[in-house]
Amino acid sequence: MRVLVVEDEAQLSEQLAGALTRAGYAVDCVADGETAEFMGQTEGYDAVVLDLGLPKMDGLAVLRRWREAGIRVPVLVLTARGSWHEKVQGIDGGADDYMAKPFQMEEVLARLRALIRRSGGQASPELRSGAVALDPRSSSVTLDGVPVKLTGHEFRVLSYLMHHCGRVVSQGELTEHIYSQDSERDSNTVEVFIGRLRRKLGAEFIETVRGLGYRIGEAP
Repeated sequence: MRVLVVEDEAQLSEQLAGALTRAGYAVDCVADGETAEFMGQTEGYDAVVLDLGLPKMDGLAVLRRWREAGIRVPVLVLTARGSWHEKVQGIDGGADDYMAKPFQMEEVLARLRALIRRSGGQASPELRSGAVALDPRSSSVTLDGVPVKLTGHEFRVLSYLMHHCGRVVSQGELTEHIYSQDSERDSNTVEVFIGRLRRKLGAEFIETVRGLGYRIGEAP
């Protein structure tokens, strides 16, 4: 799963990126509104953490432009502005959730998990398919209740597929959502991660839909 952090306070941006990376996300960071708008228009994200007080373009303007362009990515707005009308403007502008600074990092992570879960139509905080369970809260995976050790990229691939259970996900889409922008992307390595996951979780757990991609679970 991939997250865009839009924050011009360098220390806070670094803290957010570190917490998100440790939680198993691929993270991109930008520090101004113009770059944020471009990234949101051209890259695929599963969620965005968006500060409102940005240089070059205000966060509300960025959010409105995304929504006008039909970009539906879940957005968690962060702002130091504590007045109620700023919160209303953010939500009316298309934000999915709102947090005022200062905040606890654990709450940011919890709210992001909820936004990503809801956007994928998932009701439970724990994702399940057959004997496999994935808990985004602890970045853990079990098979028949037994912990399974995964690498960071294996976890991201599995997490993305399980958040989209029943849907065919192309190799290109997976590549877009498991790497940050500055990572070297190689779609061929997705096949390697799929192969490793099959060895750890069962050969039949991830279905290959010929010519289209991969699927976990039954088609809707």
